[in-house]
Amino acid sequence: MTTHLPSYEGVLDAARQIDGVAVRTPLIESPALNAVVGGRVLMKAENLQIAGAFKFRGAYNRISRLNAEEKRRGVVAFSSGNHAQGVAAVAALVGTPAIIVMPSDSPKVKVEGVIGFGGEVRLYDRWTESREEIGAAIASERGCVLVPPFDDPFIIEGQGTTALEMMDQADAPMDQLLCGASGGGLMAGINLVMAERSPETRVLVVEPDAYDDTARSLAAGERVGRPAGPPSICDALMAPMPGVLTWPINRRLAGALTVSDAEVAEAVRFAFRHLKLVVEPGGAVSLAALLAGKVEGAGRTTGLILSGGNVDPGLYAAIIEERFEG
Repeated sequence: MTTHLPSYEGVLDAARQIDGVAVRTPLIESPALNAVVGGRVLMKAENLQIAGAFKFRGAYNRISRLNAEEKRRGVVAFSSGNHAQGVAAVAALVGTPAIIVMPSDSPKVKVEGVIGFGGEVRLYDRWTESREEIGAAIASERGCVLVPPFDDPFIIEGQGTTALEMMDQADAPMDQLLCGASGGGLMAGINLVMAERSPETRVLVVEPDAYDDTARSLAAGERVGRPAGPPSICDALMAPMPGVLTWPINRRLAGALTVSDAEVAEAVRFAFRHLKLVVEPGGAVSLAALLAGKVEGAGRTTGLILSGGNVDPGLYAAIIEERFEG
């Protein structure tokens, strides 16, 4: 497959590639949330995407382009859960086998999701083993095509279709757009689109307090990592460093915000009680930042990405019933 740098034109091509397959998720506005914030909030509900997260977009844009021989050999991916399920779902659609390398502490619902789509799961210890090395070894041994979670141009461009749809659906310009980031694939895709379609919109990244690698990189002016922090309920956002391909795009971000697990839990509760949506902690960080006052929403139109809804039932119940203290 030809290697290229991610581009806005690539996002447009990805939109054509996934058209009629990926869900065109709704852009939701809630009077209750608008009243709390004092401005308009437009939420892209990617928790309603196939496999429960935006990851399906990039996975389909990448895997659907494989030739017949590559599909025969199958694909391998590494992920904490949402990319895993996206890859497994796409593999089932296009008829190729998939093996997914997942942390042993992944939420059970995400592991079961991969298996339900017909994927093979290889568990590893995220604290002592390298998922990249395991994935590369499997790809070499089995001849599989490696489908990384963010450092691939087709993945980045596929994720960018989220913002492309959002711009088409919004009935007013957005003053600011908030999105969570781990390796930064979705964030990079969004930045490619916003630079072309709405350069005046401030694009802000939101990360868990203990996994603020993008914030640290922006402050340093270069791609840097951070020591592994304590586990976060935002299991989807625990990458230690921005991606090699994503960072040059995301360095144009207007700023970075961080949120605590307690603030994220409150956002998950708000989504349940007022939006009637199931949003996983990692998918709720942008809403958490807005509700916690990390960014001013009064008198502004704010865009948010609710990036996923794959949450462990036990954790979700504890959060909703206010038994989770953070």
